[in-house]
Amino acid sequence: MTAPAVPASPTPAPAPAGSPDHAAQRLRRRLERLIGVAATEGNALRVLRNGDEIFPAMLATVRGARHTIDLMTFVYWQGDIAREFAEALAERARAGVRVRLLLDGFGSRNIERELLDAMEEAGVCVTWFRRPVRLSPFKQNHRCHRKVLVVDEIVAYTGGVGIAEEWCGDARDATEWRDTHVEVRGPAVDGICAAFAQNWAECHPDLFDERDRFVEQEAPGGAVVQVVRGSASIGWQDMQTLLRVVIESAESRLRLATAYFSPDDYFVDLLCGAAARGVEVELLVPGPHTDKQISRHAGRYHYDRMLACGVRILEYQRTMLHCKIVTVDGVASLVGSTNLNRRSLDHDEEVMMAVLDRDVTAALDSDFERDRGHSLLVDRDRWQSRPLSRRAAERATRTVQYFL
Repeated sequence: MTAPAVPASPTPAPAPAGSPDHAAQRLRRRLERLIGVAATEGNALRVLRNGDEIFPAMLATVRGARHTIDLMTFVYWQGDIAREFAEALAERARAGVRVRLLLDGFGSRNIERELLDAMEEAGVCVTWFRRPVRLSPFKQNHRCHRKVLVVDEIVAYTGGVGIAEEWCGDARDATEWRDTHVEVRGPAVDGICAAFAQNWAECHPDLFDERDRFVEQEAPGGAVVQVVRGSASIGWQDMQTLLRVVIESAESRLRLATAYFSPDDYFVDLLCGAAARGVEVELLVPGPHTDKQISRHAGRYHYDRMLACGVRILEYQRTMLHCKIVTVDGVASLVGSTNLNRRSLDHDEEVMMAVLDRDVTAALDSDFERDRGHSLLVDRDRWQSRPLSRRAAERATRTVQYFL
C-alpha cells in the first residue's frame, strides 16, 4: 500500500517590493549565497550598553552555569572586574562545570599571574592563542580578536567588550569606555560556539568531551541571524564580503560605529558610492579619547574625500568609543568584534552577526542617536583648514596602514 502523500508546507508569500520585509529578505539571500553561511531563524537578542549592563548580565549567566562555560577574549587585563570574572569561573569549575578560557597571547598578556594561578588551581582549562614568543614573525601579526562567551550551549554573548576596568561604568567620563555587547539565545548560538571551537582547535588537543551535550536549540524569538567568522588569510575573505554586501544593499540610511577606522581606498569607495546614490551615510569614530592615535590619524587621511562625497563624520567626545556596529535602513544590523580597519579585515580572527530584525536594529539606532549627542560633526570647511602638521601625520600613516 502506498502511503498518502504529505502535503508540502506552503511557501511564505514574498514581501511586497519596496517594503522593509522585502529589503530584509533580499539582504538575507544576498548574504547567504555570497558568503555561503545559512542564516538561522527564531533567535532572541538583547542589546547591552556599556559595562553597567554588560558585565552583570555575563556574570549572572556564568554563575548560573550547570554544564559548560566557554570564554574567549582578546583583552583580559586587570582590575576588580578581572578578579570578579576569575572568581566566578573558578567557583563554577570547583562545582564541576567544565570551564574553558581562551586568551589571546598578545592582547591578554597583562593578565595578573595570580588570577591565572587561581583559575587553573580550581580546574579552569586556560589556553593561549599564539603567544608571540613561540611564533614566527608572520603569525605574530595574526591575533584572535573575537569576544565570545557561551554557557551551557544555550546562551551566548558577543560584541566589543574585553575583561578590564576600562569597560566598567556607563561611559560617563574618559575612564569608562563606550561599548556594546549582545546576549543571544536560539539557533545562532551554534554559530558563536563554532567561532570558539575554531580557535580552540588550534590551541588544544581536545575539541569536545562528554560534557558537551550538543543540545537542540529552541526558537525563543523572531530574529534572523547569520554568524560570520573572519579569519586571517591572504586575499578576500568573508568579513569583507559581509561589509560590502551590506553597504551596497543600503537604500536610505547607513550608520557605522567603529573603534578603529583605518580603511583602504576600496572601502572608502563603497561608502562614497552609497552616499552618491542618495543613502544617508553616517560614520561614528573616536574623538580625542582613543588608545591608538595612529589609527585615528590613518582614518582622518580619508576625511577630505568622504566629506566631499557627502558622508557625515562624527567624532565621539565623551570617552573612548569601542563599538563595532553597522545598521542599514532600519531593518538590519551588524554587531560583533570587527573594526573598520585593515587589521580586522585582513589579519585577525573576528566574529560578526548579521541581524535581520527591526527591534534589534531600532535599539542599535537609538544608541547611535544617543552617541551622536556626545559627538562633534566634522565640518568640511573647517577640516580643510587644519594645520599642516596634522596633514603630515595623516600621510605618514600610509606606510603602515596595512598593519593598523
